[in-house]
Amino acid sequence: MAEQKGIDLSSVHGSGKGGRIARSDVEHTPAEGPHRVKASPLARRLARSSGIDLSSLRGTGRGGAIRADDVRAASAGPVSRTVESREPARLSSATAEPAYPARAAIAALMSRANSEIPHYYLSTRVDLAVAMAWMRDRNANRPVAERLVPAALLLKAVALAARRVPELNGYWKDGAFVPSPTVRLGVAVSLRGGGLVAPALGDADTMPLPELMATLKGLVSRARSGRLRASETADPTLTVTNLEVVFGVIYPPQVALIGLGRVIEQPVAVDGMLTVHPTVTATLAADHRASDGATGARLLTAIDRLLQRPEEL
Repeated sequence: MAEQKGIDLSSVHGSGKGGRIARSDVEHTPAEGPHRVKASPLARRLARSSGIDLSSLRGTGRGGAIRADDVRAASAGPVSRTVESREPARLSSATAEPAYPARAAIAALMSRANSEIPHYYLSTRVDLAVAMAWMRDRNANRPVAERLVPAALLLKAVALAARRVPELNGYWKDGAFVPSPTVRLGVAVSLRGGGLVAPALGDADTMPLPELMATLKGLVSRARSGRLRASETADPTLTVTNLEVVFGVIYPPQVALIGLGRVIEQPVAVDGMLTVHPTVTATLAADHRASDGATGARLLTAIDRLLQRPEEL
């Protein structure tokens, strides 16, 4: 899967435009037994997926704890990259370059997901004219710092839809789907120095929109400053990203990935008349072991219907 950009949440600071994804490395060490290797939760997950023995690594974290970067460095073997050229003589001078550790880890995880998960894909275009008009009315008397942005409405709609279609909110474990009793949206956030993290926005389906907006602002700020809490990186039930049109690779053990494009103006037919409305393209990548196309279509339809009734968000 091509590297995905995270939901553009720069607007949460006031502007108003709203497969496998790398996780943030949080310095967190659970309670240790006498023979337990000290490592962050993310480091353990990466080690399991890459087949690396944590006891063979030397940790660079606090108190010698093994961090995700330690695992990524261990999993990054020499990868040769051939320089394409039409001149055969120049091909012979190509040199081997080491893979960036995070990229190597992502490549390994994506290869596993592609080989293990039978994906299917769906897409729909959602008319946001009603939702955007409602949002403008709500923002009219709010201070700039408290104004809602489209990302908040979209995420709340996804969270409520996931609650209504629980077959796509949970995990594939031990050959069976395990639904989650809560909705924890993994929100893809692009980092200023490059790369992505996908911290979890917990209980997004039950939060009032102003609270969701404030939580989202804090989550993005901590993600970009490397200060995410351990609880914010744990076990998302469904991941959301925002490429223009994304048919992504699911992050196991999750069973679905939702892509939400930028809000753009597009021609729309209304009562036989052609007009221009703000729209967003919503896509779904889902695990065929846990659901089928009819279930996936129900989720996208639920998102669309919720955004036509923004007062219910």
